[in-house]
Amino acid sequence: MDYQKLFDSDISKKAAQAWRAQGKKALGLICCHVPEEIFYAADVLPVRMRATNCVDSSEAETWMSSFSCSFAKAILQYWLDGTYELDGIVASDGCMMASRIYDNAKYINAKGDGSKFIMQIGAPRLSNARTYPFYKAELTDLIEALENLTGNKITDEKLKAAVAKQNEARALVRQINELRKAENPVISGTDMLKLTLASTNMPVDEYIELLKAFLADANNRAPITGNRARIMVIGSALDNPEYLQVIEDKGGLVVADALCFGERGFGDALVVDDKDVLGSIAKYYLERLVCPRMMDKHIQMHDYVIKSVRDFNADGIIYQRMQNCECWGGENVLLEQRLKDEGIPLLTVEREEQMANAGQLAIRAEAFIEMIEKEV
Repeated sequence: MDYQKLFDSDISKKAAQAWRAQGKKALGLICCHVPEEIFYAADVLPVRMRATNCVDSSEAETWMSSFSCSFAKAILQYWLDGTYELDGIVASDGCMMASRIYDNAKYINAKGDGSKFIMQIGAPRLSNARTYPFYKAELTDLIEALENLTGNKITDEKLKAAVAKQNEARALVRQINELRKAENPVISGTDMLKLTLASTNMPVDEYIELLKAFLADANNRAPITGNRARIMVIGSALDNPEYLQVIEDKGGLVVADALCFGERGFGDALVVDDKDVLGSIAKYYLERLVCPRMMDKHIQMHDYVIKSVRDFNADGIIYQRMQNCECWGGENVLLEQRLKDEGIPLLTVEREEQMANAGQLAIRAEAFIEMIEKEV
């Protein structure tokens, strides 16, 4: 089976068009705290919205404030200009700018024909016995809204079936990610990001089959040789593989990441308690390590980054921080000293969604790699 579709990172509307042609709904998701399982249980196609290759967000800039990040502006731009052909948007309050996308989309829809389904759910910033019930109640509201939208009843059995599918995809992505531990891996960091981004372009069933095809052929792929350093990349939402390509072109093979569009979104399996299926989903999405918005997960996130450096034999970390990113902007202050204490080289670079500073990144990445080479 040809699996090259996994490496087409451009945003595609084909899957949503095909889904909607069957009389079904396709909805855009904003942020990692909107569970895809609930949408599949309603026979709705969930499309994680991203900003890949947006070069002009001028229309969105009339709606977003000057301190909005360019990632959020680009997503709104794609919503406004028709890059996405969807029946609506479901967002969580992952950060202030995710909420602003929702606010503006809702207002624009209300001022227009009101035909789109626009909803936001609240995700607590702590995961404990007090916050689980609140988040579960938010997901219950989402279920009721989707049932009203589609006419499809969401049952525990449908939720468990959707969880099983997502867990299968998670396990396959983790298997592929393990290949990056090799001295000469058969997949680059650029291609790994393309592979995880591909999940936003197709239904999970198709994604699973393509992942299986890749794994079946993995031993036939040529190992990557000649790299000068092994790099881990962390930081703000990164949905442009070209960014990693710049680093890898300078000899820094990206072998690990902590990115919400990267392998972190495919963490451990979601374990279902048959007595409380929705509660299991709520607990999983609040407890998994994906985003520093969670106020009780900072130490765990730092531990994960350090463990990944050790497990994947990374020589250093490039911390890419989106301008005006409130979550990852603050995390740098907390993490920098910890990495220094651990003796892990760190390069912090600021960026925008558009690849306007590719030249600067190339120079700084090459200098960082040269520094690592001298230390080694």
